[in-house]
Amino acid sequence: MAFCAILCCLSASEVAGTVKLSQDDVAKRSLTPLQLEIDKQRQRLSSSEVEERRDALMRLAGLRHPVASRAAVFALNDPEAIVRATATGAVQWLPTDEGAAALLPLLADKDEFVRQEAAYALGLTKSRNAVGPLIERLAKDKMDGVRGAAAVALGQIGDEAGVVSLAQTLSPQTSLPGAKFRREKNEFVLRAAAVSLGQIGSRAGLPALVAALEDERTTEDVRREAARSLGLIGDPAAEPALRKVLMAQDAYLSFAAFEALRRISRRQPVPPS
Repeated sequence: MAFCAILCCLSASEVAGTVKLSQDDVAKRSLTPLQLEIDKQRQRLSSSEVEERRDALMRLAGLRHPVASRAAVFALNDPEAIVRATATGAVQWLPTDEGAAALLPLLADKDEFVRQEAAYALGLTKSRNAVGPLIERLAKDKMDGVRGAAAVALGQIGDEAGVVSLAQTLSPQTSLPGAKFRREKNEFVLRAAAVSLGQIGSRAGLPALVAALEDERTTEDVRREAARSLGLIGDPAAEPALRKVLMAQDAYLSFAAFEALRRISRRQPVPPS
């Protein structure tokens, strides 16, 4: 009776509001803890505070779920560069091509850091749709960090379509006649190109890796990575160049060459007795 008396005192709009609130509560109770957490962080992405939006993205990334990543896609268009960059790491749990489609526009972002983080994130998608745009960033971007990230990503994707661009970056002297490619000076980019050629594992990368290994003007770090990658490719044609550096002053380079030679020898067929 008391409840009925209370309802009689309420206006029609207040009663409707009470019923609506109850329906909302029921809807929320029907959600799983994961869905509730995603919904909570999605709402935080509309905050006026930059750090709150970034924290929401990091929490969404920590959920490691495609639905959480879809909620984070909204932030790829955030007006703040640091938020867009953070969002690139939160969308990595999307299906391969869906993730690439969301990230690719950021390779043209006006902010260097956003382009760099987008390139790294594209490598994690392993989508072949990203290879062409990453090659373009490797060849044309003015910022070392972006070119380096593009080189790393191409190796993670592992598509042979990236070999020519990586080889030209590492050793432009081995390029096809008439090919236009600037000489790369940044050591990180050169090292990333050498590593990625090994990850892809194509014999087409052999000439550039051998040239880098034999060029004493190349830094020791890059030469070491070239030796390791030659071992990963496993072509016996690399053996003479690797033997030349077995007695190199840099002990790490010598060891890398030794390990590469051992790896190549293991891949050779055993002759019949």
